[in-house]
Amino acid sequence: MKKRFTRFLSLGLVGAMAISMTACGSASTKSATGVSASTDATAGSSTGAAASSDTPLVIGEDAFSQKFSPFFATTVPDTHIGTLVCPSIYGTDRQGQIVNKGIEGEKRSYNGTEYTYYGLSDVTMTKDDAKNETVYDIKLRDDAKFSDGEPLTADDLIFTLYVLSDNDYDGSASIYSLPIKGMKNYRANSTVADSITDDDIAKALKDMPDDLAAKINSDVITPLLQSESQFCKDNLDSYKDQLKVSTAEEMFAALYAVPMDAKYSAKGKDFDTIIADTAKLYGSDYKTLATNYGDASYLDQGANTAAQSYLVEKKRAAGEGEEVPNIEGIKKVGDHEVTITTDGYDATVIYSLGVQIGALHYYGDKSQYDYANNKFGFKRGDLSAIREKTTTPLGYGPYVFNKYENKTVYMTANDSYYAGAPKIKNLQLKETQEADKIPGVQQGTIDLSQPSGSKDAFDQIKGINSNGELTGDKLGTDAVDFLGYGYIGINADIIRVGDKSDSEASKDLRKALATMISVYRDVNINTYFGDAATVINYPISSVSWASPQKSDDGYQVAYSTDVDGNPIYTDGMSADDKYAAAKKAALGYFEAAGYTVSGGKITAAPKNAPMEAEVMIGGGGNGDHPSYGILTDAKAALAELGFTLTINDLADSSTMWDVLDANTNELWCAAWQATPDPDMYQVYHSSNRVGKGGTNSNHYNLADSDLDEMIMEARTSDDQEYRKQLYKQCLDTILDWAVEIPVYQRQECTVYSTERVNSDSMPKDQTSYYGWRDEIQNVTMK
Repeated sequence: MKKRFTRFLSLGLVGAMAISMTACGSASTKSATGVSASTDATAGSSTGAAASSDTPLVIGEDAFSQKFSPFFATTVPDTHIGTLVCPSIYGTDRQGQIVNKGIEGEKRSYNGTEYTYYGLSDVTMTKDDAKNETVYDIKLRDDAKFSDGEPLTADDLIFTLYVLSDNDYDGSASIYSLPIKGMKNYRANSTVADSITDDDIAKALKDMPDDLAAKINSDVITPLLQSESQFCKDNLDSYKDQLKVSTAEEMFAALYAVPMDAKYSAKGKDFDTIIADTAKLYGSDYKTLATNYGDASYLDQGANTAAQSYLVEKKRAAGEGEEVPNIEGIKKVGDHEVTITTDGYDATVIYSLGVQIGALHYYGDKSQYDYANNKFGFKRGDLSAIREKTTTPLGYGPYVFNKYENKTVYMTANDSYYAGAPKIKNLQLKETQEADKIPGVQQGTIDLSQPSGSKDAFDQIKGINSNGELTGDKLGTDAVDFLGYGYIGINADIIRVGDKSDSEASKDLRKALATMISVYRDVNINTYFGDAATVINYPISSVSWASPQKSDDGYQVAYSTDVDGNPIYTDGMSADDKYAAAKKAALGYFEAAGYTVSGGKITAAPKNAPMEAEVMIGGGGNGDHPSYGILTDAKAALAELGFTLTINDLADSSTMWDVLDANTNELWCAAWQATPDPDMYQVYHSSNRVGKGGTNSNHYNLADSDLDEMIMEARTSDDQEYRKQLYKQCLDTILDWAVEIPVYQRQECTVYSTERVNSDSMPKDQTSYYGWRDEIQNVTMK
């Protein structure tokens, strides 16, 4: 339910949730990344200087969920609070690269300027191919303190890592899923866990013996149903009309019981009874429950954990294995130093290890901490005491959390912040509606906000400034490219010729559609976004270091060659000439795919090939989507060629995920939110196709063994230039399959009052990876 009603697909708003506890947070959150930078080689070191301004900086934020803890924050606004209180132990520079030497400062050049980046730690990585392992050595600075004066040490980091690895942890951090030596054994509390393979788990879930089925029902299905009952209680008013119900019990039954039993009635039953009834209806069918929840793979991890636990228990009963009191790969090697050892090498791991540290003396219990005797500050398997402090965080960052009151978070400067005491003494982070984010700064109710970048927003800002620019006498604007992009997807298992998705004929069919759709990108994206977005030609955010540049060898406009490999367009072509050339090229692809062509149009399809297709778009039922104009123009052009493209403009865009998860989608419009590392495994690896047991994120049903091999090779290499070459080949393969049409790279912006905030104090050269929060200690008020 929560997934179904919070998965947004218009305007690239798939980043509604942000993963916390990573090296730099989610790149879209614009949160403090654990580093600060300056062109002054001495800046960023702790000065202990007092804050210089009592005038508060008032920041407009989206609604808070009040999960401000570094352990449990999930929504973007909550992570903003969490990272102001507890920055990550290391972060990234302006290009998304990890800052390895944060203690003394690390110099990096960007856009012709040399910056020095500081952070809480130094991190080094040693790859040992002979042992097939990688060691990450994290050295914390020895002058860092929590805001209450307690020193920050390796014990706090050890405590944090064990909280994130505990079986009771249900936050968004992924430490427990990393290939850290001994992690599986520790979580299963048995030395036999590492001997249980993924194939063993898959077989157990397929066979589903009675005792495993009971475990799945009690440990996986029932907890989600209990959580959803609370969601229904909290959100009845929002959905009762849509679902045609009058009580929370009826809402719950409509969502989860009735789909399994059309005659089920909640009348006269309390929630405990309804949950028990519903759990019986699902039995061990966690897949169907996850689908009804809105994410077909949502319970996969829980089911895998339950299956592993079941298999461990069987081995224990047979007398195998011993209890495991600690995680082999996590070692305290000094008062301020910890090493983490993983099996093999994975380029994405270092981003996940850059956690935010929770204070042992505040979140945990020091009487329960004794590293030498395998006691880590809390009762194993019980994080209830840590959860109790979720709404009142304590940390070591630039600001101290005071209170949340009247939809506003109040914070004061941390004078002992290791990067220097903030110049502004007080912060207020106020919940602000999107429509008020620009007028609020103009009128003085807030000083700074981050509205969605759009043509209307940019025009509004320009209209307020007397010079008609984005920065002027009233408002200042820092616009950066969003770490993500919009696209149009094509399902290779449906849009194909015959039963071979990878045949040349199938690829030619999809290229015919992609050619006709892509030619209308320029005019429509410019109309919708203006200067707030650009058209992209590869399925990757242009912010990424792996994104091909126009100056690179082999760079091409997406779908700009005909079936013979010749350029479709020439320099100086008018828009109308391009549209005509695209139609001619598309017709050539149709013919190569086996379609009968007569009189400049297709008149018959080859066996098991479509003459029509549907494209889903989340335009709210009124065409409010960047790609809607593209599809409208392409629909008309394809009709002239004899192919029918039906546009399904969804009033509720979240229903698109039901279709995607059911693998009945043909074409669809959506957006990806990216991460600093451009790993392609989750989205394009064949193991993650829908229904294949992986993440179910490969909705394209792209299955290419060469692509799989390149993705895995890039993942296991620490040579960035080599990885970039591999990723270019991956991108070319994706485009050759014609399963994705890259559409736009939009911008996001920070708007602030130039009348109240000193423009010169804002960081220069802000990027998707590095923004004003990373140097908030240097921002000043007038």
